[in-house]
Amino acid sequence: MLTLSKRHLILPFLCAISLVIWWRPLAATFRLALEREEYTHILLVLPVSVALMAQEWRTRKPSSEPSVRLGMFLLTLSVLLGLFARVRVLGLPADEQRSLAMVALVTWWIGTFALVFGSKSCRSLIFPLGFLFWLVPFPDFVLGKVVALLQQGSSFAADLLFAAAGVPVTRDGAMLSIPGLTLEVAKECSSIRSSLMLVVTTMVLAQLLLRSAWRKTLVVAVAVPLSVAKNGLRIFTIAMLGTRVDRGFLTGNLHHHGGVVFFLIALAGVFLLLWALRRTEGQIVPVRALDPVRS
Repeated sequence: MLTLSKRHLILPFLCAISLVIWWRPLAATFRLALEREEYTHILLVLPVSVALMAQEWRTRKPSSEPSVRLGMFLLTLSVLLGLFARVRVLGLPADEQRSLAMVALVTWWIGTFALVFGSKSCRSLIFPLGFLFWLVPFPDFVLGKVVALLQQGSSFAADLLFAAAGVPVTRDGAMLSIPGLTLEVAKECSSIRSSLMLVVTTMVLAQLLLRSAWRKTLVVAVAVPLSVAKNGLRIFTIAMLGTRVDRGFLTGNLHHHGGVVFFLIALAGVFLLLWALRRTEGQIVPVRALDPVRS
């Protein structure tokens, strides 16, 4: 069996091999993240994953026994996925090839980790390792469906807010009509970037601040409709200001650069839920603490 020092040499070696094999899709993915707002969240994934792994490693000190079987299985699977992405007979579009290649790259990295540190370490670090799959860019057909859902959801949320405020409103898909204004929730206004950032940020915060799996799942599940609701609030606010205060709000800074304001409002809602769930976790008293004699 290889010693720990020799196994640690395998880690950078296999990572270097992965960069040689998948350099082009990796570079294309980061270029995509820099050029298109729908993929901005990708820039956060690697530093966040590495930081979470370092924190978990310091606090838990997981076992470092190698898992050759699991590691080789994942490495083989990643190679097969990489070959599948390059098969010209399938005629996959360039964006789907890139996404599949990134799945193969992340699988290779996880397989490398399993080969060096073992399956127990993988289980203890399952969140930061799984979080790496956020590096995979959505192919265009998936992204289009997500944007369409955000458009419909945002217009529906704005419709509810107009109705609650007593403003006559008519909705036809992504089109909204109120007295003095007809607007369309366009693809550019779907808030895809802030919605993805909210979900990714919520996942990290839930991992850091909560212990139980169901509470973490609940917070992330709430972040999805919350991302739609905050965009509906943005549409409602701009429309009301534009029709009741000044038409300049319809084309001003709040319209073009005000997304961060509503992102912070949604993030405040996430923090409020996290605070409430942390309080419920703090109220759970271990059995040993209730029975000092038996403990």
